[in-house]
Amino acid sequence: MNRISSQTAARLSLVRPASRPGTDGRRPGPAAPVPRQATSAPALVAVAHGSRDPRALSTVHALLDRVRALRPELPVHLGHIEIDEPLLTDTLARLDATDTADAVLVPLLLSRGYHVKRDIPETAATARVRTRVAAPLGPHPLLVDALHARLTEAGWRAPRTDAERRTSAVVLAAAGSRDPDAAVDTGRTARLLSARLGVPVVPAYATTSAPTVPLAIQALTARGRHRVAVASYFTAPGRFATESAAAAPGPAAAPLGPHEAMARLILHRYDQATAAPARTTPHLASA
Repeated sequence: MNRISSQTAARLSLVRPASRPGTDGRRPGPAAPVPRQATSAPALVAVAHGSRDPRALSTVHALLDRVRALRPELPVHLGHIEIDEPLLTDTLARLDATDTADAVLVPLLLSRGYHVKRDIPETAATARVRTRVAAPLGPHPLLVDALHARLTEAGWRAPRTDAERRTSAVVLAAAGSRDPDAAVDTGRTARLLSARLGVPVVPAYATTSAPTVPLAIQALTARGRHRVAVASYFTAPGRFATESAAAAPGPAAAPLGPHEAMARLILHRYDQATAAPARTTPHLASA
């Protein structure tokens, strides 16, 4: 009997599992944190301003649907700076809760300004998810593609004669900002659009900056430019876009919205930021 017991004990010793931490009678210590590993491309988080106009949110959703159609494998999310849900802080918290390792924040804003320079980077810096902040959408030739298309849809046609060209102009209606860099960016877009259309394009603003859209139209009319259209330099509908369009004496373009050039530009900004070293300040490339 003792011999059988000895043989059984010997066999069991051959299959005894290796000891694990905490199974040797000692209390296990706290588990070491496991760093998150990026296993796929960073998520794209489009950062919209937010608006009380319900058309704005549906327009942004339609734009992001076009982004997803262009790159189906890419996770695309939405966060707002204010007013609309989800807020950017909530979107980043949800990404953290689902163990997303990296995200690129792409502002759906058309120029530099306080939101791009301060609000978005400061929010990104508090997130547990590793983040990069892309440049704003403008200025860029793809925006000119979208602006030209929206003007054409509104009834704008290129001047056919020298006389038409001398009496034609476009007002580029933008939101406006106290940041001088925003005016620089809008001015650059106006010059790009002017080169495309072959007529003067004057930047004007719905708030804060000068000139206002009505004053810009008056100044052009005083110089003999009676054939004036308004290009809507807004991502989505809202009060400023509506007021700017109402001031137009001629064609008034719709906001840029879910134009394919806008979707391509969002992905371009995402790719630029992804290729840059990880940081939480905007990679302000414009090419």
